[in-house]
Amino acid sequence: MLDTGAQALVLGGVLSAAAAAAHLACIAVGARAYRFMGAGERMARAAEAGQIRPALLTLFIAGVLLLWAMYAFSGAGIGPRLPWTKPALACIGAVYLARAVCFPLLRPAFPENSTRFWLVSSGICAVLGSLYAVGVVAAWADL
Repeated sequence: MLDTGAQALVLGGVLSAAAAAAHLACIAVGARAYRFMGAGERMARAAEAGQIRPALLTLFIAGVLLLWAMYAFSGAGIGPRLPWTKPALACIGAVYLARAVCFPLLRPAFPENSTRFWLVSSGICAVLGSLYAVGVVAAWADL
């Protein structure tokens, strides 16, 4: 049985991997998925036009999210031991929480992203950041 910290990290890892899968689905589905996810009309139109930029950007984000999931699983003790697990998990949790809280500052840089996008993605980031924070604090001595 996993302790509370490991459980939080496993859940954080699963949700990070699910977020990565959702990003990959945008690439596979195309403009309709970018619109549904609230990524903005410019991204959707670029995907419709067959431009590579939306796919590359989305693939990069999915890759980062998968890496973060791997770190969560490593910290929970159910994945391979990755280097710098403690500081990586602390940074990942901080980035998720910063993204959740700072969306009003980020929003002007991405004016086409919908309000739904900002609220939903910020809420998800708050949950994920909290899970990583709980996990790393609870499991710190074991990492």
